[in-house]
Amino acid sequence: MAAAVCLAPQAQADPAPAHAAAQTAAATQTGTMSDALSQAGISPAELFAAVRKTSANPSRPARYTVRSGDSLSAIAGKVYHKQNAWTVLYWANRGTIHWANMISEGQVLKVPALPAKIPAAPSQLGPAPAPAPAPAAAPAAASTSTSAPARATVSGSYSGASGSYQACVIARESGGNSQVMNSSGHYGLYQFSSSTWAAYGGSSSDFGHASVSEQNRVFNNAMAQGGQSNWSPYDGC
Repeated sequence: MAAAVCLAPQAQADPAPAHAAAQTAAATQTGTMSDALSQAGISPAELFAAVRKTSANPSRPARYTVRSGDSLSAIAGKVYHKQNAWTVLYWANRGTIHWANMISEGQVLKVPALPAKIPAAPSQLGPAPAPAPAPAAAPAAASTSTSAPARATVSGSYSGASGSYQACVIARESGGNSQVMNSSGHYGLYQFSSSTWAAYGGSSSDFGHASVSEQNRVFNNAMAQGGQSNWSPYDGC
């Protein structure tokens, strides 16, 4: 005959004291959290979405303070690991950044999430350069013994022959500053990209600090091989 085991009604109905205490604590904690979220005006679903968004971009700052030597492309490389995403920063801060190649140390930029499609660059990266000054009239000829030597061309600037296509390109691209580098990595009097510079015979080791004469040589090569089409569609020269 099998032995019959009978439990007292109280033992059947009541869980073990430790298990009951854990259930009570969990319920109390859940209620406290719900009350706190309710008082803050945040639903559990909104909190979960915010946590997921933060976890997806743990290292991306919401703001970035511009440092000495920074450019938009350099900042994009730091925050997005994509220098060509500088246009995202430009359009997100359009109210404070007037020109893409002119940002100031200490300026605080908004850093939005990287979109699926990188926006296009603005049509103009900086202010239009001032017109090249008209050449000064030649002084009256002096005697051979007292004539001054001809003035050398300044190494940091060049304007090309007045009224020429070359002068127009220089005025539109760099304003005569032979060492300017814009935020998209274009350099010099004619704003060559590094690949175009190399394609027309420029030394890759000189890109970023080439002499005026070398820049003119590369420009002449480009004109001989590609013609004005390298600049006319963009500068209107």
